[in-house]
Amino acid sequence: MHWLTIEVLDGGTPAAEWLRAWHDLVVETAVTAGARFWDEHEHRWGVVCEFVFDEESRRDAFRDSPAVRAALDAAPDPVSGVLVYPHRGGGSGCRQPRRPRPLSGGGAAALPEPDPDAGLVRPCTARTDRAAAGPPFSW
Repeated sequence: MHWLTIEVLDGGTPAAEWLRAWHDLVVETAVTAGARFWDEHEHRWGVVCEFVFDEESRRDAFRDSPAVRAALDAAPDPVSGVLVYPHRGGGSGCRQPRRPRPLSGGGAAALPEPDPDAGLVRPCTARTDRAAAGPPFSW
């Protein structure tokens, strides 16, 4: 199986609009070139189109077809908003979320510096004579 992934990022217009405009032509070209599977995903940053071919030569012929070139040239940002690569998009291709990686340093955080005055005994400055404080409280 030979994958081809096309990522189109949002630009002056949303990439979802680009996909709606070019979807039928690109899928027809993929099927004509021998695609066995295709899928589209919309994300908050753009769209991802994935195609699967039995042979590498068919994948490359699809990638170099005039219809695909025209579609990529019409992308919202054709210079820096189009990614085309010969494998499945999204990293591992696994449909399950990844496990969190271990934290570097064992998850330890630096402790705050100790207060140098924390151990000092300070004299009480409160008034302690009862006469100055007034009579005791009574109910």
